[in-house]
Amino acid sequence: MPTFDETEAIYVRELGIDDIAPVYHLGEELFTSDLYPYLYRTWDEWEVIGLYNTDPEYCLVAETDGELAGFVLGTIITKASWTYGYILWLGVSPRFQRRGVADKLVDKVVARMIEDGARFMLVDTDPTNTSALKFFHRKGFGNIRQHIFLSMNLSKHEYYGRLIDYEHQKAERAGYRRSRPAIRARKPDSAANEILINPLVSESQITEEELPI
Repeated sequence: MPTFDETEAIYVRELGIDDIAPVYHLGEELFTSDLYPYLYRTWDEWEVIGLYNTDPEYCLVAETDGELAGFVLGTIITKASWTYGYILWLGVSPRFQRRGVADKLVDKVVARMIEDGARFMLVDTDPTNTSALKFFHRKGFGNIRQHIFLSMNLSKHEYYGRLIDYEHQKAERAGYRRSRPAIRARKPDSAANEILINPLVSESQITEEELPI
């Protein structure tokens, strides 16, 4: 694993359009399905693009010598009596961990949110992400509330079974039509010229009973 000079400067700046792809791919590297299934489920390129378009001032990257070291993506939520700052994503490249990157990113985004009227900060993470929990505790976050996520395997759903049956029947019907012999019709005045007619079925000929419910 490469080593770095601890005095090497880490700069924090706003996310630019050229940072979108590197930030997304760093998130892919960090938020894996085996380690953090909840984060993996919600992380995609549209998270980065959407926040870049709506909240660019709260989307920051840390870099050193032109190399991406980490990122933070946040937003402001305004209610009737409260304005909340919300850190949605925080990621640090494994090559730059334990160098204060996350501290610099969070301190910068919190300062910006305070300037914009936020008086309460929110953050969430996968409950098994113990390193993140320790970090946010150290930064002053507390008052943990757990949120329960439920799931259902749709391959066992009744409608899924009916849909699969319908697709199988449709494939069988299509195979039957292709296997039928072609019908040859002769011109009444010529036995030499033959026209090959393929049996076709238009969509209008499919009855409602053949469609999935």
